[in-house]
Amino acid sequence: MTQQAPATIGLIGSGNIGSTVARLAVAAGYNVVLSNSRGPETLAELVAELGPLARAATPAEAAAAGDIVVVTVPLRAYRSVPIEPLAGKIVIDTNNYYPARDGHIAELDSGSATTSGLLQQHLPTSKIVKGFNNIYFKHLFGLARPAGAADRSALAIAGDDAEAKATVAAFLDKIGYDTVDAGALADSWRFERDMPAYAVIYFNKSPNPEAKGIPDGAPADAAAVRAALAVAARPAAAS
Repeated sequence: MTQQAPATIGLIGSGNIGSTVARLAVAAGYNVVLSNSRGPETLAELVAELGPLARAATPAEAAAAGDIVVVTVPLRAYRSVPIEPLAGKIVIDTNNYYPARDGHIAELDSGSATTSGLLQQHLPTSKIVKGFNNIYFKHLFGLARPAGAADRSALAIAGDDAEAKATVAAFLDKIGYDTVDAGALADSWRFERDMPAYAVIYFNKSPNPEAKGIPDGAPADAAAVRAALAVAARPAAAS
């Protein structure tokens, strides 16, 4: 049975990844409800750019409105994500752990937890799916391709609920990506920060003397993503 695409995408956090997911979702015909920690009025310019399929709201309102809700806040703020409006819902977690930004988190330093595992603990009745965390936001926008395109890229996801992962895969397909199932949430470390499937897999490997900073995006298909996941090695615990 074919998964039915949800009509509305809620976004808790509307920074680089959140706004990019919103742009791709609107282009694919979804309604989007954007939110951030500073208030709906601060999103007026982005909403105007996105057009009539987009509106701004509070995080709780975006959570309540979304058929799928994307949580894309700095990891240090994950406990601020509203719990009740997300009960029973599919939540895509884009979080990455940067100790310099987030402060040290003992469970992550020791390798006994994953970032998405922490969010799942905070949202015990939600269906967490890890995704969108391992690609630079400009590449996420620029590499989207229609189904069947020869240069279509794939994104890794991980989660403990098979139906939730199938729904997220259907959403990714609509916005321009194939999906590689990387396993359970406990396996999501395989495409977290500094892993082979994190970010650089989508970098253009050809030298470009004109490039400054982040290289241009380059397609990475499902086989390339699977290969990168397969060689991931769990980092040693921080001392």
